[in-house]
Amino acid sequence: MRTSIGAAALLSALFVASGALAQGMLLDFAADKVIKKFTTSTCEELKAMKGEPPSEKEKMAIDFLHSDQPARKDFIDKIAPVVMNKLFECGMIP
Repeated sequence: MRTSIGAAALLSALFVASGALAQGMLLDFAADKVIKKFTTSTCEELKAMKGEPPSEKEKMAIDFLHSDQPARKDFIDKIAPVVMNKLFECGMIP
């Protein structure tokens, strides 16, 4: 009986850890995609994209980031330097 409880606890911990790892990988993938978009786009392209509505995947990511503060912090910490520098260079922020 003790072994089965220990095994169940171990499996639960592994599922939680793998879920967190997968979530981290997805956030890294999304952040890398945003960084690539800002490093490869011209100022004119960024200005044209500014008014476009977000895609369905982008809406889902935004909703997730609104609901998960630690994930949002990690995401913003990763993309902020690249995005803000590009927006500044393009004259899109004062």
